[in-house]
Formats: sequence, C-alpha cells, structure tokens
Amino acid sequence: MLTRIGAHQDTVRRWRDEFGSRGVDGLGAVAPGRGRKRVVPPEVTEAIVADTLCAEPPEGAACWSTREMAARHGVGKDFVAEVWRERGLRPWLADVFEVSADPDFEAKLQDVIGLYVDPPERAVVFSFDEKTQMQALDRTQPSLPMRPGRNRTMTHDCKRNATIDLFAAFNVATGEVLAQTRKRRTGADVLAFFKWIDLHTPRHLDVHVILDNVSAHESEPVRTWLAHPRRKRWHRHFTPTTSSWANLVEGWFSILTRKALKTRAFTSVGRLTEVIEH
Repeated sequence: MLTRIGAHQDTVRRWRDEFGSRGVDGLGAVAPGRGRKRVVPPEVTEAIVADTLCAEPPEGAACWSTREMAARHGVGKDFVAEVWRERGLRPWLADVFEVSADPDFEAKLQDVIGLYVDPPERAVVFSFDEKTQMQALDRTQPSLPMRPGRNRTMTHDCKRNATIDLFAAFNVATGEVLAQTRKRRTGADVLAFFKWIDLHTPRHLDVHVILDNVSAHESEPVRTWLAHPRRKRWHRHFTPTTSSWANLVEGWFSILTRKALKTRAFTSVGRLTEVIEH
C-alpha cells in the first residue's frame, strides 16, 4: 500500500486514526490551530499604523492598547504588538519637551556653546546654577541590607526634614566644582557665592560665568557688585530661557543625585550637607 500510493507509513497511520475517530469526512480536514497561518493583508497593517498615529482611542482610554487595536481590526494582539515594534510605535509613552520662546535663543546658545568649544585664553569658564529645595529625607523604618537574591530595601514613605539649596560652579576646563549649601536663594546669597568664586580664581584670570535667567542672578546687590571697576574681569553669559540642558552643571547635579543621594536616608540637613560636601 505504501508503495502503491507513494505515502510515508506515518501518513497512512494518521489517516487510519482520523478515519477511525472522525470517519470519511474527517480525512484531510485541518485541525483547529494547525495548518498554514492566516496572512494579514498589507492594507490592514497600514490601517493599524494609521489608527495608532491618528485615531482617538476608545472612550476613557489615554492611549491604544494592543487588545483594543486588535479588536478594531480583527487580528490578534500579538500581531499588533509586532507591527508596533517593527514601526517603532510606543503609544503608551510620551516624551516631554519645551520649546524656548526666548527671542535671543540662537545668539545666547551660540555664545554658551562657543565658550564650551573654544574658551577664551587666560580665563576660567564656570557653569553655575543652584539645586534648590534639597530635602533631607529619612525613612520611617530601618532598611534591610542587600543579600544574594534580594535587593536592599527602603520604605516607600519617608520623614521629611528641612531643606537646603546647593550652589555650584562647574569649571568647564578641569571638571572641578566650587560648591556651597545655603538656606535660601536670594540676591544676597548669589552675591556671596560670586564672591566665593572670585576668591578662588587667580587674579590674573578673567571669570566667565554661564547661568540662567533667575531673578536672583540679576538682583540689585549682584549688579552693583559686578559694576565695580575691580570686577571688570567678570563676564556673565545667560542661557536661553527654559534651556537648562545647555548648562553643564546640570549634568553634575544629576550625577551627584544618582551616586550619592538617591537611595540614602538623611536624619538631618547637617547629614545631607556632609554627604554633599564629601
């Protein structure tokens, strides 16, 4: 029989089993979940992409889900997920942005970037800013140490102690940072920190300071002090409004937070200050 019909013995055996269980009508029928998979027409794929980009999600939903989109087009949720992955679509995410409305945006940005790329000779370039309202956060219960198979732990709630402001001037050429903690950020505090910078900069060097447009940076005490002939070596360069990303000291603040502050508990502002300064 095998030689006569040109079929393998396993095939004949399956036919016999199907005839015994389902009769003649069952021979050759494709069982549920078996056989060649249904091919989704290209126009359905494009419709999924178009709806993801333009169509409003179902009422009450913030974005499309794979299941809701699959039900809309009569396909499986895994197929929708594959289409989104191939096209780089992630409707559940939203990137944050802000376009600066500064009329002098281009001129200010060129000035700041120019200092980074080609700093003047016989001068020090500082990137300056304040990290305000740094709170000494303590945990309500003792944390558990890390051990194999378990991360170290910390309670989700915290005890809020007092706050401090961190003033920092990042030396663009050397990476060194002049820093002070202060209780407030007023014009007098900014002036005190500028005097601190002036004290730690050799007298034969000009001082170029990159800073943002906070009112304290333009306060009367600061302007009066800078207007004195003895401060002719001082030059301020303002970043465009809402463009803190152009100030290099922001990167140092981020590193400080991640490496020294983020998962620590501070019982007092004094302890927080101690960690920052060391």
